Amino acid sequence: MYAVIKTGGKQYRVAAGEKIKVEQIAADVGQEIVFDQVLAVGNGTELKVGTPLVSGASVTVKVVAHGRHDKVRIFKMRRRKHYQKRQGHRQNFTEIEIASISG
Repeated sequence: MYAVIKTGGKQYRVAAGEKIKVEQIAADVGQEIVFDQVLAVGNGTELKVGTPLVSGASVTVKVVAHGRHDKVRIFKMRRRKHYQKRQGHRQNFTEIEIASISG
């Protein structure tokens, strides 16, 4: 069984037992969270698609860890204008494990 959930402005296809990294969630490590924004639920050949959400469907997840992604380096330059700008960014993430899918 799998589901398509929406969190942090992105959509993720998840199945029970998977670990994924999503945008940072304000929750403690070990805490269980319920996502109710489920866009689709599938089981083999059967697929329920919501309009826009599937009513009564939810995904229970457990927070595994918090962290930061690798640094993304930004470099801007204008040729012949003596302009160079260097910048870096590290995005925060929350690693979650999918406990169960209902719906």
